[in-house]
Amino acid sequence: MVQRESWATRAGFILAAAGSAVGLGNIWRFPFLTAESGGAAFLVAYLLLVVGVGLPLVLAEFVIGRRSNRNVIGAFEELGRSNWRFIGGLGALAGFVILSYYSVVGGWVIQYIIASVTGAYTSDPAAYFESASAGANAIAFDALFMAFVAGIVVLGVRSGLERAAKFMIPSVVVLLVVLAGYGATLEGAAEGYAFYLSPDVSTLLGDALALLPDAAGQAFFTLSLGMGVMVTYASYLGEDRSLLNDSLIILVVDTSIALLAGLAIFPFLFSQGVDPGTGGPGTVFVALGTAFAEFPAGRAVGTVFYVALFMAAVTSAFSILEVIVAYVTETFDVDRKPATVGLAVAIFLIGIPTAIDIRYLNAYDVLANQVLLIGGGLLLAVFVGWVYAADAVDEFQRGTRGGDALSAIWIWLLRVPIVLILLYVLYFGVQATIEAMQAAL
Repeated sequence: MVQRESWATRAGFILAAAGSAVGLGNIWRFPFLTAESGGAAFLVAYLLLVVGVGLPLVLAEFVIGRRSNRNVIGAFEELGRSNWRFIGGLGALAGFVILSYYSVVGGWVIQYIIASVTGAYTSDPAAYFESASAGANAIAFDALFMAFVAGIVVLGVRSGLERAAKFMIPSVVVLLVVLAGYGATLEGAAEGYAFYLSPDVSTLLGDALALLPDAAGQAFFTLSLGMGVMVTYASYLGEDRSLLNDSLIILVVDTSIALLAGLAIFPFLFSQGVDPGTGGPGTVFVALGTAFAEFPAGRAVGTVFYVALFMAAVTSAFSILEVIVAYVTETFDVDRKPATVGLAVAIFLIGIPTAIDIRYLNAYDVLANQVLLIGGGLLLAVFVGWVYAADAVDEFQRGTRGGDALSAIWIWLLRVPIVLILLYVLYFGVQATIEAMQAAL
């Protein structure tokens, strides 16, 4: 029987969970969605959803994980009998799909670290991205990224995940602070801040419902909700911890880094007159590559930025892989190393289409974020809010002061507002997925 691991320290758990949340979603996906959705209006909608929907669902995943001490599928089977194990299965599937294209973007980042050092993208950033993002280069660096991530997961919870997170997350923060500080000195930085931080009230009020699907998908993606990460990580926890306090810390760290990434990115774009809304998924590559190519020390700044992006990508990627590895090792009594290697190879193979054509990557991204994650969050809210509420409240209150009132509010949020919001988002998410699939075919 495979022996279950645990976190060595509270800081290790917090940094690992925050590391899962702090990933490409914060630095790659967040800026281009913000740019495409009108800037600060999207930011406001996103922040409201992070607090009103994200926090209660992070707590729900923590409760399920710690209560069961099982992997994501086994947790729902343990607490809700076999009728509810499909929620965990949906989360594992979502993680599998996300990591299959996430690793491709991770491969792009490795290429851009090298290109920043050599200056390869400076002459024609758009042409370089087209070459790097599809074909043999994309496949090769996708494999390299997956191998690096698998190497960390093979080492286990304490020696691999916890140790890597303790180094990488503080490093990401330091590098982004340096970039944001440098960006603040650039001419045009004020315009970047205005675009990012000054919401158009008419846009926010008039298009609030239109902003919901993308903002909710981003909140789920960046908080690692609906893919079983927080369930799996909490299953390695002791019983004396306040899940509410830990959730709040993770939320603050994740949101702060997302905001910091915007403060680092938009001044560079506006300083060179680059339109932030034209790059789509390639914003941090094409648009920033164009900006970095235009000013002194651009190669050095680009190198720092893409190194930070790489570390953020790795911390999220190994958390997603850990979800699936934990299920396989515990369910089939397989050792961690062969399980990790086999799953990494399978995920790499499934993701090859997204390394060949970016339209497939977009389709995978929309499917995962607006259907699989949102659907998983909806089912989680129903399960914890309606089926498992009494036991969930009991688990919530362990180590939490004033737990009676807080748990009542938490359960009410899960039962009514969150279910209604996610039903609305899911409806439009299905439509967006159909459109993305049609565009890819």
